[in-house]
Amino acid sequence: MLDVRRREFLALLGGATACSPLSARAQPAMPVVGVIGSDSRSMYADRLQAFQRGLNQTGYVEGRNVAVEYRLADGQIDLLSAFAAELVRIPVTVIAALGLPAVVASKTATATIPIVFYVGVGPVEHGLVASLNRPGGNLTGVTGLSVELVPKRLELLHELVPAAKVIALLVNPTNPNTEPQLRDVQIAARRLGLDLRVLHAAVERDFDGVFTALAQLRDAALVVGADGLFASRGRELGALTAKHRIPAIFQAREFAIGGGLASYGASIADAYAPIGVYAGRILKGERPADLPVQQVTKVDLVINLKTARALGLTVPLPLVGRADEVIE
Repeated sequence: MLDVRRREFLALLGGATACSPLSARAQPAMPVVGVIGSDSRSMYADRLQAFQRGLNQTGYVEGRNVAVEYRLADGQIDLLSAFAAELVRIPVTVIAALGLPAVVASKTATATIPIVFYVGVGPVEHGLVASLNRPGGNLTGVTGLSVELVPKRLELLHELVPAAKVIALLVNPTNPNTEPQLRDVQIAARRLGLDLRVLHAAVERDFDGVFTALAQLRDAALVVGADGLFASRGRELGALTAKHRIPAIFQAREFAIGGGLASYGASIADAYAPIGVYAGRILKGERPADLPVQQVTKVDLVINLKTARALGLTVPLPLVGRADEVIE
């Protein structure tokens, strides 16, 4: 009788073990992609949609066969190092880093987990990869036209504010791309007969001095140069130009959303969908060192008509027609 009961107990125990959560956890887990960036999820909404489309193209769907861990700093860049460390501890299979500050934090946190980035600055010049064709290491990604577009932004600003004869160019003196930007913009300014003034900001606290200097330049307009610091503070810079009533243009769409007059920079869809594609390819076993950095060549023009009206500007209809997005 005791043997019968023992056999019944063992059978019940075996059945319970087969159905236990421990057994379920033993099943193969979904790969995890970490997404890290400086801004909020609402700010990144269109970028994240493009990223998801890229993942889908490689057969991955969030919640079905891949998990996504989001670490978005909502403008608090000092949180990025801790966020990157969290993603490494999980650990995630691949990191999608949106913007230079997030890339730097991720690169510092891991030399082994693959990182797919988007930056609007030169990834070779900033030490992210060895070369565009052969990135080497654990990073690859997408870079948008940025430095090359600064003279074109000057031309667009001149179209938007033809009465402004003084144009200020904001640059970061510590950025290695500053010298070529300045040279190219000086050539464009001379061709248009504009008086170019150069303003510097190396850290965020320099912005107050920049706008104090702008206030002393009568009827001036502002071109914000290509720089990681400025890109990470695009919305804030847009709000500052609106507050100080300075007609201005920058690369980031967030700048126009924040109140800047216009932005002209890399197409969001073209920039962020390839990040998802690369993340999916890495999940399938490819190495970031073998995936060349892609360069986005399509650009979007965004004009904030609400800001234009507040500044007393009339935007030429042909320019409105050329805009990819108009903010009313």
